[in-house]
Amino acid sequence: MKTKLAWLGLLPFAAYLVLFLLLPTLLAIFSGFSDGKGALTLSNLSILIDPVVSSTFMASATISAITALVGAVIGALVCWALTGLSPQSAVRRIVDAAASVLAQFGGVMLAFAFIATIGAQSLLRLWLDDTLGWDIYADGVWLYQLPGLILPYLYFQIPLMIITFFPAIDRLRPQWVEASATLGAGLWDYWRHIGLPVLAPSFLGALLLLFANSFSSYATAAALISQGAQIVPLQIRAALIGETGASNVSYAGVLALGMILLMSLIMGLYSLVMKRAARWQS
Repeated sequence: MKTKLAWLGLLPFAAYLVLFLLLPTLLAIFSGFSDGKGALTLSNLSILIDPVVSSTFMASATISAITALVGAVIGALVCWALTGLSPQSAVRRIVDAAASVLAQFGGVMLAFAFIATIGAQSLLRLWLDDTLGWDIYADGVWLYQLPGLILPYLYFQIPLMIITFFPAIDRLRPQWVEASATLGAGLWDYWRHIGLPVLAPSFLGALLLLFANSFSSYATAAALISQGAQIVPLQIRAALIGETGASNVSYAGVLALGMILLMSLIMGLYSLVMKRAARWQS
């Protein structure tokens, strides 16, 4: 009886998943296969091979790959540096707390922070121009274009890497270093044959997670890029809103379906990689 009642505690969470995850996913899939009149059709899938859509997916994948790779490398180096500190040290606790907060700091607030800091009329940009004669926008206001998404995305990608990868690197056993040294191996030999192979699955899993996180980000890009729809989330917004007031739900549904398939593939790979990583972390 108590076990049955305990399951009731999951009902709010289950309702949340149904309303905000399962139902929107089903609606996106249905709209992608709908002809706009309620009938099902496969002709909408031809949108995915349209050159404009292909270039949009490629742009999203490029930004996601760059921010995921750079964020993963920098975050891994920070994690490695933290292992040299005591778990009770102030620096380690501050970095851990800051990473937990900044990993969730995105959207309009993050876009406004970058506009206020390095925007076209920001204090920093004017100071650099007046004091050092360095105009960071001499070649165009890149912050409001596709390359301008890299810096804001790294702002939450690096903290996400820290909180994702640090448990793995923190579980490297000191006995492994001692055992390799006893057998005559140097520090490079340890990292080459033990440390890096053990951490590789966790690093790859975190890299996939960062790629998915960047690919699905919307609010920050929507606040920074007001003209055009260079990435998939903005392309979906453009299809739903329409510049002339007319929306194309089927077009948006196919784009969303493409994102769902890509995210499912990435998260499937992430699950497989993390299962392998768990062998060394248990």
